[in-house]
Amino acid sequence: MKVTIVGGGKVGYYLVRTLLEHKHQPTVIEINKRVCENLANELEIPVVCGDATSVDTLESAEIKDSGAFISVTGLDEVNLVTCQLARNKFGIKKTIAKSNNPKNVDIMQRLGIDNVINSTDSIAMLIEREVDTSKIKQLITLNQGEVAISEIVLPENYSWEGKRLKDIRSNILFNIVSITRGETLMIPRGETELKGGDRLLVISEADSVKSLKNILKIKND
Repeated sequence: MKVTIVGGGKVGYYLVRTLLEHKHQPTVIEINKRVCENLANELEIPVVCGDATSVDTLESAEIKDSGAFISVTGLDEVNLVTCQLARNKFGIKKTIAKSNNPKNVDIMQRLGIDNVINSTDSIAMLIEREVDTSKIKQLITLNQGEVAISEIVLPENYSWEGKRLKDIRSNILFNIVSITRGETLMIPRGETELKGGDRLLVISEADSVKSLKNILKIKND
């Protein structure tokens, strides 16, 4: 499925990586030229440099062919306007917007956004997690905060060096969707071994993020 993402910052970047792992075709619209160049070079995806609140820019990105439209910039007004344009002007049926201010969630939903992600909804839980899971960073929550995308960095002296993914036993549901080792991005399989320094992108239930540290045998520093 083709997915258009407005905003090439950290949230947009990891959304792209996750979508690529699941065989979708993401296109990014980003106003910052340097960010556009970095995204295009690193991820080799279509990137349109321009103002996403402009109909001309949206047409350049060919968003009418998108199955979903996601706006995750740092400005709520941009996220709202772009999603409204995508739905009303281009007929996109699935729109998702990031709300940076929790007070805007209700109005954005009432104005027709299908899903509003409030980046501060889980701030208390996020602070708690980062106190004792310094190597686990929750990047974003989805599905009304039920699902989390997290980045996990394995320590250099990793106690499970060489552990195969298929041998990991867990009572919680999670999926390692990518492993970055040095400059190499890998799609993991059951036979893939974990190495110290690996950077994992993990999808799990939001309330299970804290448990990932124990499941992956990450010791306190």
